[in-house]
Amino acid sequence: MGVTSIDAPQWFLSSFVRSARGAGATASDDEIRAVGQGLLDRWDTPGRNFHNLRHLADVLGRVDELSQETHDPDLVRLAAWYHGAVFDAKGRATYANKGGEDETASAALALAELTELGVPEDAARRVAHLVNALVRHAPDPTDFDCAVLCDADLAVLAAEPQRYKEYLKDVRDEYAHIPPEDYVRARMAILTKLLERRSLFSSPLGAAWEEPARQNLDAELQRLRKEQIKLTRRSTPSTAPSS
Repeated sequence: MGVTSIDAPQWFLSSFVRSARGAGATASDDEIRAVGQGLLDRWDTPGRNFHNLRHLADVLGRVDELSQETHDPDLVRLAAWYHGAVFDAKGRATYANKGGEDETASAALALAELTELGVPEDAARRVAHLVNALVRHAPDPTDFDCAVLCDADLAVLAAEPQRYKEYLKDVRDEYAHIPPEDYVRARMAILTKLLERRSLFSSPLGAAWEEPARQNLDAELQRLRKEQIKLTRRSTPSTAPSS
């Protein structure tokens, strides 16, 4: 699903209004659109090479694919809108430590804004809970809404090869300030943790993405191991034989 700066506001804002209404928002459409536009502005901030409007569109699309497994799809969609709303790849954290996403701050933003729009407090708190659940991407298996949101966010790992290459480039560009050696080390640690999981996806429909995702992750890890060897050789000074 492609997104351009011209057509994004049109369908994005309509989608946000529908989800907010479905969650019980009592504010006017104009007020809801204003909040939605503020979120679009956040997602479209310069420097967000991966966590941008395209990613938001992808996650919303995946939520729709899995919506039959959710208890409250509108709350899951709103959580998708807010899950990366607060983001700073440079200032707050390194890539090795959660990257630039601040789920806690994003959840707080969701609670404040949705409550202001008249969404019932229990529903707004539920959205905030779903956003916070993405900190570890290890949802309670009995919480189907959380499982769907986590699976939708990780679905890019199962992308076809060309899209996966684009994803890798976008992520690297997003953290371009991190030196190659540090980035490779951090990325390898992330991939290793993911591959050690019993399963990457928790929802029944999301389980179909398990095999292609593991193939992508394993192939990337093998490439990074080779790259790490090359980087180590470059950084190791050669020693001349003693006379």
